[in-house]
Amino acid sequence: MTIAAVRAWESHFTLYRTIWKSNLLGAFVQPLLYLLGMGLGVGALVDRGDDADRLLDGLTYFEFLAPGLLATTAMMVCTNEALWPVMGGFKWMRGFHAQAASPLSPGQVAAGVALWHATKAVISVAGVAAVLVLFEGTRSFGLLLAVVFGALTGVAFAAPATAWSASREVDYSFPTILRFVIMPLFLFGGAFYPIEQLPDWMEPIAKVTPLWHGVELCRGAVHDRLEWGSALVHVAFLVSLAAIGWILARRSFGRRLHL
Repeated sequence: MTIAAVRAWESHFTLYRTIWKSNLLGAFVQPLLYLLGMGLGVGALVDRGDDADRLLDGLTYFEFLAPGLLATTAMMVCTNEALWPVMGGFKWMRGFHAQAASPLSPGQVAAGVALWHATKAVISVAGVAAVLVLFEGTRSFGLLLAVVFGALTGVAFAAPATAWSASREVDYSFPTILRFVIMPLFLFGGAFYPIEQLPDWMEPIAKVTPLWHGVELCRGAVHDRLEWGSALVHVAFLVSLAAIGWILARRSFGRRLHL
């Protein structure tokens, strides 16, 4: 099963090898520009506030924001990877049908997709981590653990998105997912400000979103502030979401590729 899934993953990697240079460049340059503009530019204004040190728990705004980008980047990249490309594998290019016509089972095809999404998560998060190494405030050995947490966040989004995409015949719902699910999570998931600054009724909602769990893990790892009890809760939440998504995705692939 594992070897077969790697074979399915290899088809995605082979395609990626034709575009990897531009992809890696974007994975490095985009977060660098974002950090320069938001982390240093806006951060200079935030840090002047009288309550900035208290609200950000002793961190500068740059130090607060930067680790959150590990999780938000993984969310954005993996969600997009699990929408149109997955539908394309069924509907437009029919690559999944070609794989299922080989000795690979639908479950093994789905496993290959899951492995590829995990790979893209690691690549995208590693690009952000390479940028964070350039700055003293975020240069720590905790970045290695933060890359793992960021990738887990990406997988937690990719798995249920894959299950949804594999069950659709048209892509009409995809822009809606990005606009009304992913973008609000991006803005209200705790990456840009402490969720305690949200209205009281929104704070509990933010705490049950997967992005908040990923942001908390990444920020705690980079700044060596992880509390292992809460960290286990965060990890368990993301793993559970990924596992449920994987089960649903495997069933969707089985229905679509039952030959």
